Parts: sequence; structure tokens; C-alpha cells
Amino acid sequence: MDAPTRPKRQFKLANYPFQLTDNVRYGDLDPNKHVNNGVYSTYFETARVTLLRSGDRGLMPKGLSWMLVHLAIDFRAEMHWPGSFELGIGVTKLGRTSATFEQVVFAGDVCTASAEAVTVLVDAKTRKPAPLTPDIIERFEPWMLRS
Repeated sequence: MDAPTRPKRQFKLANYPFQLTDNVRYGDLDPNKHVNNGVYSTYFETARVTLLRSGDRGLMPKGLSWMLVHLAIDFRAEMHWPGSFELGIGVTKLGRTSATFEQVVFAGDVCTASAEAVTVLVDAKTRKPAPLTPDIIERFEPWMLRS
């Protein structure tokens, strides 16, 4: 008897409201001559940090900081050098002190990796979780994942 399979998820870069373009570096490769799995966490970090830390978005209030508490990556296809790629990120959930993101890496039309990342807002001095204020929640609205 065959086990049931999940339908293959279709990722669309257009669903991610924040996007960046980056380049594969020769040093990103492993002996198999494709981007090493560990490098993808750096790609995902680039998108999160750029979105959260840009001063004009107001997602990093003074005295507070975001800390990554969870990162789960699914590797979907190989990516090679030379080449460029697109990073996409969208917020899927806001908690009392946290933000959950869905992230993707696209090489051309191919999603090479996807990830779920959870960050917690913390007080920079006490290092304790800080609640999301109504103002912060409102500022996240444009960055919610599109369906």
C-alpha cells in the first residue's frame, strides 16, 4: 500500500512583499559545486535584517532588538555559481512578543529553498522579551505575506 503524499507546494515570489537581489559568491559553494546548505541561513538572515533594521520602516524601536529563536529550512533545488538570486520575505503571524516570517530564495523561476523564521522582540538592556506595541503591529501590516 502506498503512503499518501502531500501536494507539492507552489511558491510564488510575488507573494512576498519584501524582496532583495543578491549574488552567489564562489565561497558559498561546497565540494559538490552547489551552494552549501549552511549558507542559506545567511541568505535568510540578510532578508530579515534588511527588513527589520532599516530605520525608515520603524520595525526596530529604540532600545529594542530582534532575536532569532527558530529557523527551519527546506532545501528544494540546487543553486550554482555564478548567478544571482532573489530573496523574498513576508510576515505570517504576529504574537505577543514575536514575529513569524516565511522566506524564500529564488534562482530564476525556481524556489531553491524556503524557511520559517521566528524572531522575538527583546529589551536591549534586560535581554527579556518585550511586547509588540500597537504601533509596531501597524508597521508590520505592509509586510504580511500575500496569498
